[in-house]
Order: sequence, then C-alpha cells, then structure tokens
Amino acid sequence: MKKTLIILITFVLTTSTFAQTDKDETKTIHIFVALCDNKYQGIVPVPKAIGDGQNHNTNLYWGCGYGIRTFFKKSKDWKLLTTRGKNGIVLERLVFKHATKNYYLVADAYDGQYIKQCTKDFLNSSSGNRKDTLQLDGKTLGIGGNSSLLAYIGHDGLMDFQLSETYSNTDNKKRDVIILACYSKRFFSPHLKTANVNPLVWTTNLMCPEAYTLHDALAGYVNSESNEKIRERAAAAYSKYQNCSLKAAKGLLVTDW
Repeated sequence: MKKTLIILITFVLTTSTFAQTDKDETKTIHIFVALCDNKYQGIVPVPKAIGDGQNHNTNLYWGCGYGIRTFFKKSKDWKLLTTRGKNGIVLERLVFKHATKNYYLVADAYDGQYIKQCTKDFLNSSSGNRKDTLQLDGKTLGIGGNSSLLAYIGHDGLMDFQLSETYSNTDNKKRDVIILACYSKRFFSPHLKTANVNPLVWTTNLMCPEAYTLHDALAGYVNSESNEKIRERAAAAYSKYQNCSLKAAKGLLVTDW
C-alpha cells in the first residue's frame, strides 16, 4: 500500500510538472518589416514622408497610424517592454509582451533599401537556417529560427528580384508563418516548399500590409486557434480597415498551401 501511494504521488507530481512547463513555456513571434521605400523598391510611389525607407519614424509600415510600431503600442493586448535603436540595416527593434499569454513579440524595422536582405533573413529564419536569441529581464528569448511564428510585412520584393539560395529545413521543426505582401503565396511558396512551414495567412493578390491584419491574426494565434480561424480574423480586420467586403478579404487572405 505504501509503495502504491509513493508511485501515485510521483505520477501526480510528474504530470503536474509537465503541465506547468507546457503552460509556462515562453514563445516568441518575430516580425520582419521591410520599410516602404519609393526610391529603392518597385512600388507605386506613395507620399514622400511615408515612403522614405530610411526614416522609420514616418514610414507607412512602422511609424504611421497603421504601422507596426504605432498600432501595437496602442493595443491593449501588447505591452512595449523595450526599444533598441539602429543596428546595421535594422533601424529599430521593439519587444512587446502579450498582456495575458506567455508570448513575446519582436519586431524589426529594416531599412527599405535592404528589402532583399530582409526577405532572405525571413526565409532563412523560417527554415531554421538563421537562429538567434536575445536577453531581456533575465529571460532568453528565441528569435529568428528559434521563434514559433515568423511574419514578413512589406512590399513583395520577390516580384522585383531573384533569389538563388535554397531554404530547406534543417531541424525538422515546423514553424508558423504569416506573409503580408502582394501575391505572397505565389512568390514565396517556391522558396518555402522545402522549409517545412505552416502558412497561417498569405495573399493571392495586391494588398496593403498594414498592422491591423497581423494584429488580429495574432489574437487568434496566441489562443491556439486553427489556421482557418486565424485567417478569418485577419480577413475581418482587413475588411474593416480597408472598407472592402468580407468576401473580397477572404479571397485575398488565405491559409495553408
């Protein structure tokens, strides 16, 4: 009887430890933002201030009202923890913590003229070929290929340039990806076929990759919703802010392969 009781207690403690570990596991979302750039990208020109890829403070995809920095700083779901200034071709890095879930969000604003490198960094991270960490408040946060979700935001540079590299998965880990850029499914899928990724949201046509689409998709992601539910959240946000029909938004924003 005593032996049985010891085994039972050991089982309960072990089970509780595993449950607690899974609950408390820190996960990271890493966002790669190629700043909008009239001069160095093949885009339809936008007003000068928001299309200056070397000025993140006024850039369409970062400092404007629907830019990543501004939108997420105003969100009740995310709390800004730290800001890091220019580091090479990354003009600014922000780190947020989710208000209720054990998720951190790292967002990097890439100088717009280096959109090709931004794209390569995203692809290498998605396939597990580019891994890194950062230290924050005594925690080690996995970034790049150590993230659970990677997102690319900006112009689809693959419409303008070719990449000769291959992006095959190196560690058998499946990472989630969101790619908000024009025709991203068509242009990114050939590079991600061997990367072992799970495409949560990408696009079939022209689109405006502002922050609300990603923000609302992440609301589903941190709650472990299905690909389809996450995609529906993204489409609803796009429909709302772009003043287009939900049917059109769902036709634009798709999930899976």
